[in-house]
Amino acid sequence: MRLPRLPLPGRPLVGTCGFPRARKQVFSALSLVEVEQTFYEPPPSATLERWRQEAPPGFSFTLKAWQILTHPASSPTYKRTRSPLPEGEVGHFAPGPATEMAWERTLEAARALQADLVLIQTPPSFGPEKASRLKAFALKAPRGGFLLAWEWRGRWDEAEALALCGELELVPALDPFARQGLPAAELLYLRLHGGPGYRNRFTREELSWLAAQLEGRRAWVLFNNVSMWEDALAFTELLGGGSAGAREGTAEGG
Repeated sequence: MRLPRLPLPGRPLVGTCGFPRARKQVFSALSLVEVEQTFYEPPPSATLERWRQEAPPGFSFTLKAWQILTHPASSPTYKRTRSPLPEGEVGHFAPGPATEMAWERTLEAARALQADLVLIQTPPSFGPEKASRLKAFALKAPRGGFLLAWEWRGRWDEAEALALCGELELVPALDPFARQGLPAAELLYLRLHGGPGYRNRFTREELSWLAAQLEGRRAWVLFNNVSMWEDALAFTELLGGGSAGAREGTAEGG
């Protein structure tokens, strides 16, 4: 089984949700990208393999699981999906062939990217009453050597969600600015949304606060706001880091 590359304690991997600039520019300046296209519909493996080849040694990819796994057919996010939905229930980890197919396609994409982590993002309609579905999926689905992170939304009590992450060996995915701090977890997957409308541009003081919160912690830090490119560069500079090529050796298998 492959071993994922983990951030070093106090040296988070920093990147963006998607490519806010040309791939070559992103690869030269940051150490991480979360691939968003896989959520709407996974691109061909050849496309993802080319992205991996274009990236420098040491660059990290994560990706979002295909929404057929998590989002019901009523979700407006399907407006960006070209292919027709499979027959039967989709989303909410519905037992059946649709979930199995969506997860296998997600794993194929992760293998093509040589990704370290797959993000599972559940919509607000997936509440605590459906926790048994998440458990059934997480306990039975093959992981292929990839870490899994879970970003919950909606009516979840945070303590309950974090307990599930511990039970199911899922990396908690959350926004530290929405909760004013970080939970006690070995690994953290941070998605910084920039508040309502994704419009907040993070100040130097906010980024310094985040850096202090991450002291001695292992984390992926993904900016997902309108100014994600500028904020990711500012945070990388604040940490004293550089691109993946400049930081070769700052991540390790584990």
